[in-house]
Amino acid sequence: MSKGPNTRLNDLFGLAGWSKGELARMVNRQAASMGHHQLATDTSRVRRWIDMGETPREPVPTVLAALFTERLGRVVTIEDLGFVRQRRTAKQQPDGEQENPDGMPWAPERTAAVLTEFTGMDLMLNRRGLMSAGAALTAGSALSNAMHDWLHTDPARAKDVQRHGDAFQADSAGYDRYEAAPIGSQEIEALERSVEVFRAWDASRGGGLQRKAVVGQLNEVGGMLAYHHPDHLQRRLWGVAANLAVLAGWMSHDVGLEPTAQKYFVIAAHAAREGGDRPRAGEALSRAARQMVHLGKPNEALDLMKLAQSGSGEQTLPRTRAMLHTIEAWAQAALGKGQAMRRTLGEAEDLFVSTSGDVPPPSWMQHFDEADLHGMQALAFRTLADHDPSAATIAQQHAKEALRLRADGHQRSKIFDYISMASACFIADDPEQADRYARLALVSMNETSSHRTWDRLREMYRLSGHYSGFAGIEELREEIKLALPNSPVSRPV
Repeated sequence: MSKGPNTRLNDLFGLAGWSKGELARMVNRQAASMGHHQLATDTSRVRRWIDMGETPREPVPTVLAALFTERLGRVVTIEDLGFVRQRRTAKQQPDGEQENPDGMPWAPERTAAVLTEFTGMDLMLNRRGLMSAGAALTAGSALSNAMHDWLHTDPARAKDVQRHGDAFQADSAGYDRYEAAPIGSQEIEALERSVEVFRAWDASRGGGLQRKAVVGQLNEVGGMLAYHHPDHLQRRLWGVAANLAVLAGWMSHDVGLEPTAQKYFVIAAHAAREGGDRPRAGEALSRAARQMVHLGKPNEALDLMKLAQSGSGEQTLPRTRAMLHTIEAWAQAALGKGQAMRRTLGEAEDLFVSTSGDVPPPSWMQHFDEADLHGMQALAFRTLADHDPSAATIAQQHAKEALRLRADGHQRSKIFDYISMASACFIADDPEQADRYARLALVSMNETSSHRTWDRLREMYRLSGHYSGFAGIEELREEIKLALPNSPVSRPV
């Protein structure tokens, strides 16, 4: 019986501009290059996939994903094509749209397969110079609804369904797949050290220069996860995967690859939960929330923050909870909810100072220090100042303190502090101080590779327009134009 049209595949097919006969021939050629010489797809089969919703057997979904990825210049997964690889079918809405088209949450073997497939496609795009952001973000509410119950429960122990030494029966991604093989504690320690190196580089230089290296490392870890190790090693390996996926997502966000970034944050949340680290899963989702605020979707961010905070579990340390509160406050500020923002930031301060020195923060929280707390407070008050200009003075105070406390190696955060300070000064009618801090930001930007700094700079440019008649500010605006890759007048969505 027909399932109805596959609207996802049909939409991508329309974007690609192929005929059904062309697609059939390309599937056969691509499959043959992968060693599947027996495959014989024709026009009528392509029509059934699109018009009748038939799901072809492997390797066809993998082949199609590769073809559409290369054609459209962005990662296209099997789920993006409307082929859901899960045991239970996704719930259908009355209008035919799937409530959860990606089939979340994923089982452990699905997480490893999605991780490996997605990173493989990402690397292929990198190699061929086809990177693009031409895909849609999933709404924060949709992610929250799909993942809520799953995140609030503990994962089933893999050893209950899998014997040590067996390989997971995961779908083969077919691209840059690391051969499944056992590894030991020394190899995992080396991977954990590499995460610290990548994390330090990202904080200092931005996401543009090392993103491919992080994605490549994550691709190999996905292959390692296809082999079931002893439980204590498997959990650590899932932890490495979570940390690398967060970094890959943050670096992707930093260079403007927003749908790609969101996918990595979701992968990170899955990996962290499989490793038994619910606080890490919550932190991964909080990154997706920060992304939503940056893109002008604060309501979506608040949906994600509710899930991140409630799903993190009771073992979440006060400093982690403080960090989560600062992101929630930023979203509230973007909505002009000043009273709620101040209350949330007050709770963040209380949690931060209640942190016990006897319990060291996890590695992924060590970059959230007092400077970061003030930096986020400055950002929240500066954002609120768009609705209530009196908040600009408080934003300046926090930005100054963040700059005073910033340690070496956090150049990108320092640039954001400069921009927060300059923007707050413009709002507070202090163009001389604004000019000073804006120029400090411009000088520092040459040392990093971060599209997010450009977005914040565009906002600062907009604010400087109120003082365009001032000789010094007019010169500053010309320098900002030269620093930005595109016209600074309009902020990209």
